[in-house]
Amino acid sequence: MAVEIFNSNPAIFAPVKPAKASSKTDYLWASDPAEIRPDGEEGDAEEPIDQDEIFDLIRSIYDPEHPNTLEELRVVSAPQITVNGNRVNVEFTPTVPHCGLSTLIGLSIRVRLLRALPSRFKIDITLKPGSHQSELAVNKQLNDKERVAAALENPTLVQTLEQSLVDASLRGQPAED
Repeated sequence: MAVEIFNSNPAIFAPVKPAKASSKTDYLWASDPAEIRPDGEEGDAEEPIDQDEIFDLIRSIYDPEHPNTLEELRVVSAPQITVNGNRVNVEFTPTVPHCGLSTLIGLSIRVRLLRALPSRFKIDITLKPGSHQSELAVNKQLNDKERVAAALENPTLVQTLEQSLVDASLRGQPAED
């Protein structure tokens, strides 16, 4: 059975250079040794996060249809991310208005952030307004706990997600050959 290609010739852009990480971000969600108390427990201070850090976590996710990252296809960018306290909103732009894989892309973003961020964060994933013909339906699917949980119980879907996330931990760095 042939797989339908929704955008057979996408525009590809050069990735932006990752933001210079300070020594503080070297411990992304792990404890800074200076914050560990003598009894071995972590300090109570919660490390703040900004849109550049969130973008760095999702920029290397592969598009399920092409061998390119979401950053290269301009599906995600730092200005499309907002962080207010413990609430993260990621807005993404599909490459075409009829993209049938928008839900899979949004699910990939959600899974990457759920794996990388502490559980205190509430994550909202939405399509850029006016960028997709089924915007409301896709947004509803991506932000419904039961629908997300059901999708993650599908082994075929999880395998596809894992392929999209294979290099996501590179966080903006090119893959080594």
